[in-house]
Amino acid sequence: MPTLLLVDGSSYLYRAFHALPDLRTTRSEPTGALHGVLNMLRRIESDHQQPGVDYKACVFDAKGRTFRDDWYAPYKANRPPMPGDLVRQIEPLYAAIAALGWPLLVVDGVEADDVIGTLATQAAAQGMQVVVSTGDKDLAQLVGPQVRLVNTMSNETLDEAGVVSRFGVPAGRIVDYLALVGDTVDNVPGVAKVGAKTAVRWLQQYGSLDGVIAAANDIGGAVGDNLRRALDFLPLARRLLTVRCDLELPLTLAELQPRALDRERLLELFRHYEMRSWLREVQGTADAAAAPAATPPATTPVAADGAHRAAYETILDWPAFDRWLQKIGHCALTALDTETTSLDPFAARLVGLSLAVAPGEAAYLPLAHRYPGAPSQLPQDAVLARLQPWLENPAQAKIGQNLKYDQHVLANHGIRLAGVRHDTLLESYVLESGRDGVRGHDLGQLASRHLGLQTIPYEALCGKGAKQIGFEQVAIDQAAAYAAEDADLCLRLQQQLQPQIDGDAGLRRIYEEIEIPVRDVLFRMERTGILIDAGLLTQQSHEIGKRLLELEERAHAAAGQPFNLNSPKQLAEILFDRLGLPVKKKTPTGTPSTDEEVLSELALDYPLPKILLESRQLAKLKGTYTDKLPKMINATTGRVHTSYAQAVAVTGRLASNDPNLQNIPVRTAEGRRIRAAFIAPPGSHLLSADYSQVELRIMAHLSQDARLLAAFAAGEDVHRATASEIFGVAAAEVGADQRRVAKVINFGLIYGMSAFGLARQLDLERGAAQSYIDRYFARYPGVAAYMEETRAAAKRQGYVETVFGRRLWLPEIRSSNVGRRQGAERAAINAPMQGTAADLIKSAMIAVQRWLDGEGLRTRLLLQVHDELVLEVPANELPRVRGELPRLMCEVAALRVPLVVDVGVGGNWDEAH
Repeated sequence: MPTLLLVDGSSYLYRAFHALPDLRTTRSEPTGALHGVLNMLRRIESDHQQPGVDYKACVFDAKGRTFRDDWYAPYKANRPPMPGDLVRQIEPLYAAIAALGWPLLVVDGVEADDVIGTLATQAAAQGMQVVVSTGDKDLAQLVGPQVRLVNTMSNETLDEAGVVSRFGVPAGRIVDYLALVGDTVDNVPGVAKVGAKTAVRWLQQYGSLDGVIAAANDIGGAVGDNLRRALDFLPLARRLLTVRCDLELPLTLAELQPRALDRERLLELFRHYEMRSWLREVQGTADAAAAPAATPPATTPVAADGAHRAAYETILDWPAFDRWLQKIGHCALTALDTETTSLDPFAARLVGLSLAVAPGEAAYLPLAHRYPGAPSQLPQDAVLARLQPWLENPAQAKIGQNLKYDQHVLANHGIRLAGVRHDTLLESYVLESGRDGVRGHDLGQLASRHLGLQTIPYEALCGKGAKQIGFEQVAIDQAAAYAAEDADLCLRLQQQLQPQIDGDAGLRRIYEEIEIPVRDVLFRMERTGILIDAGLLTQQSHEIGKRLLELEERAHAAAGQPFNLNSPKQLAEILFDRLGLPVKKKTPTGTPSTDEEVLSELALDYPLPKILLESRQLAKLKGTYTDKLPKMINATTGRVHTSYAQAVAVTGRLASNDPNLQNIPVRTAEGRRIRAAFIAPPGSHLLSADYSQVELRIMAHLSQDARLLAAFAAGEDVHRATASEIFGVAAAEVGADQRRVAKVINFGLIYGMSAFGLARQLDLERGAAQSYIDRYFARYPGVAAYMEETRAAAKRQGYVETVFGRRLWLPEIRSSNVGRRQGAERAAINAPMQGTAADLIKSAMIAVQRWLDGEGLRTRLLLQVHDELVLEVPANELPRVRGELPRLMCEVAALRVPLVVDVGVGGNWDEAH
């Protein structure tokens, strides 16, 4: 059956423009919408390659009035004019779509919805299947036996059952539903106070909008009054919201066959707008060098149709194994990947290994596939015994994607992986984290971004949800293509990414001297884990539970009635309807918000919000830590093992997961008690080494402010010195409250805090807060000058850098959206400090681990939390480690101010902190 693919270009245009960062060429031409819409078209085409599309069109709204404006003057009157940066992208977008072979439709006097509705109706009448790609809920009225909707941005597909599931009414009642609830986008009012639930209930009860209108006098209450007031408008609302399907169009369905690429026009457009990955797809990487900015060197070209998999092998016998063992033994860089039984690095067991020695030359070695009819596989133990010398040889260079995981898997089999030279996850992270809308570094994203290649999805082999099977149940021929591709693409990506890193001294330093070495330190920390006192946590959990019950009783008393503390709806009714507290902000649905920010503000003046905040904080501690941590003790090691995500934060900070040990609160007694449950084994101590005021010291280094440099050089209390200047008193006379204010200012202003934010945090008048800021910058003029210069540089080049050379991209720094631009300007100030602090602590981890290894000590690194390292130190090594650690950590960087490390020791983490 022929298929017609219709793309609602107008639906995606604004969403792409606002969803993506402010992407621009080196000539500052905006390209965000261009990238977004073209990527959407590529996605929808890729999703419908099988069985294929016979007809297709991309439809946009035309400029000017439509017939609906004649029916109803306020129609879409609330829409602001198209942003100038979007207007500039319309012409090249249309040109690119047409050059890609898409029939492009822009019909004067009607909307894109009506063009789509007419074409879909005509195609269905001719027996075609119709796929409409859109994000517009109005088009759900078109869904039928031969018409379905897909949304590439949300991965949602709506057939007839899907419409009922999402809206509660069938497609034939969507217009009635929309008329009742209204359409704010099109400025078509519905019935006041009638939402989705009421509209669905009425339509189910009365059958249709006409039925609801006929029963209007029988519907009581305020909502009935609102319905009766809307009766005169409802027929017009339905008319406005009905998609026309009977237009006279200036073309026929036969004219919507896909057209040939206009290769020359595409090359011209992609070069001009610096769309390098698209350019490589059209002509290959050799011609991509013509792009204005630096372009990656040529790599072995790949085809998007799977031809790159043609030479992959499956190793099922010893002669093939021996041949591949010889290949990897003589290879300068081998790509390695594992297929496993689990994503849990401590539970995962090998199902197979994949290897690649050159682009296109890859193999899969199945070891534990189990399904009816599975072919014989080489014995796992024998294979690993023969591979172990190569895997553990540091001279045999290896590359992979997130090899820390594979290293854990191999360790589960008693193999100590060595020789890790490169990791494509880390290459991408160092090179492009936060750049040009880059939001991910997994292999599929990298292959699409740099090779123009769509990889085999894991779900295509294993399925999803409850029906998902384990990889060991996947047919070996299918598994081989998937697994060998992973290894193959690592080598191909290496040819793309590494030369770009090598071309910048700072990035090369970050990659080679920090990210790659710290990867192995993190593996060892994860493998070691930390002991916890499960009995103490259970006791704490019980005590917190009792405290939560007491707080619930107090909350009920303060409210004057019982209510569910975890119900936002009930809470809003209590706070704002019953108690009459002021509404501070609203949710996207228009209801009063009860989030933590709102409660924190209300807690300054009212008792109930303060009780609720305390209850939420304790409940979070109980659910996240005291209840959960004892269940996460590894049965084999008796320890808790966190995982460190190395390629997440654009600043370079590590993220701790499963469990997250970086967010345990230390400012509350309960939080500190949780840290007390992290303990040293008998005969050892926990040692905490923490950089003191590191980000202020980094600011002093970067700004070169004379007073700030002098204060740190002299070992002064910088907060006291700032308070002395702001309040006009001698340093010795500064009180505790004054020092607290100065501390907030010192840290707040280097993170871009405004006078409004400072006033709010310190509960001051805005004028007083501005006065404090003025005095601060008067004392530290170098800081003010640095901030201004950094903002200007960020706008000029699109990024800032750490002291070590890490590049921190700011894609919104030139945004036309004021809020986004101001956020990027604040990030331009604080990112170099956060990033440098991240580089410092990673460098410290590397230096400490190398020293421990070099000295043959049994002391082990356990945790990294913000600017702190936690180590487990045998009692006989404590004096030496305690004395040496500050020196090691302070010598990893030569700043203009001295680094200071505070060291504490105890039987548990709280005592050591």
